Order: sequence, then structure tokens, then C-alpha cells
Amino acid sequence: MGFVKEFKEFVMRGNVMDMAVGVIVGGAFSAIVTSLVDDVIGPIIGMIMGGIDFTNLSITVGNAQLMVGNFIQAIINFLIVAFCLFSVIKAMNVATSKLKKPEAPAAPTTKICPFCKSEVNIEATKCAFCASELKLEK
Repeated sequence: MGFVKEFKEFVMRGNVMDMAVGVIVGGAFSAIVTSLVDDVIGPIIGMIMGGIDFTNLSITVGNAQLMVGNFIQAIINFLIVAFCLFSVIKAMNVATSKLKKPEAPAAPTTKICPFCKSEVNIEATKCAFCASELKLEK
């Protein structure tokens, strides 16, 4: 019975649910990127390269036929997908950074003694270096 309880606690953790949402959103995003590569970018590259299709390129070694064209095409597709993901993430980071409010600067913790110019604690009423009376800053 303890195993079932542990499993239930594991599944109900927030990070597991976040991961599940991430996988689902990632799958949907993958479909968008695949469509972008196959339906938009792929044909443009095909036009630029004169309609070259690497998928049928093969090398025969003995009785084995090595489909190097599929491998080359997979590398090209990977680079296109990686570039698309990089572009989308970069755009999201730029948009997110523009939406963030700038953080307020931290309150000072020290002040300068007007008599000896030494740095003392902001709450000090007497300079530790020259023993001068200091005004408490508000």
C-alpha cells in the first residue's frame, strides 16, 4: 500500500504536472516548427539549391546500400529546426525583458563622514575613525 501512496504523491507534485504541461506544449510547438520547416523553409531552400533532394543519395558498399542522403537531409532539417527554435526563444527573451519592470536600487548601507571622509555605517551617530558627531540620515 505504501508504493501506491508514494506514487500518488509523486504524480501530484507540482513539478511533475509542470513537466507534463511542458511535454504537451512541446509536442504542439513541434508540430508548428515541423510545418514551418516542411511547408515554408524547406521549399525556399529547395528553390535556392535548384531543387536538389538529398534523400535519394546513397552509396553502395558490397551488398549494403548506405542511405547517406537521408542522413544529410536529417542534418539539414535539424539545423533549420534549431535555427527556428533559437529565433523564437530569442524573440521571447527580448519581449520578456521589455515587459519586466526595472528593479529599484538597493538602499545604501553606508555613508561618508563629512569630517574625515571615511566610510561608516548608515546608522552610525559617531564616526569610528575621527569620533565626530554624525547626523542620523532618514
